[in-house]
Amino acid sequence: MQLPAFQGISQWLNSEPLTVADLKGSVVLIQFWTFSCINCQRTLPYITQWNSQYAAQGLKVVGVHTPEFPFEKEISNVEAALAEHGIIYPVPIDNRLVG
Repeated sequence: MQLPAFQGISQWLNSEPLTVADLKGSVVLIQFWTFSCINCQRTLPYITQWNSQYAAQGLKVVGVHTPEFPFEKEISNVEAALAEHGIIYPVPIDNRLVG
């Protein structure tokens, strides 16, 4: 399956902006998440572990932050969640849910 271009991204955290060409040839895991969603919180330990364990072997994780509520659109809140959960992979911010 081909990865479509990233659209509607207002900002990138933990990375310069990435393009599909930057990811070509890699195994890519795209995670759509928001920091206050309990289901997202439950998956974060697995995603961060996979990133740590397999990045050197070519896995690229991109965690598209797709907020549901206004407070989730605040960059400082997203940055706090990245620190809390140890997220070091690229996180594009899609506050308009264009995705």
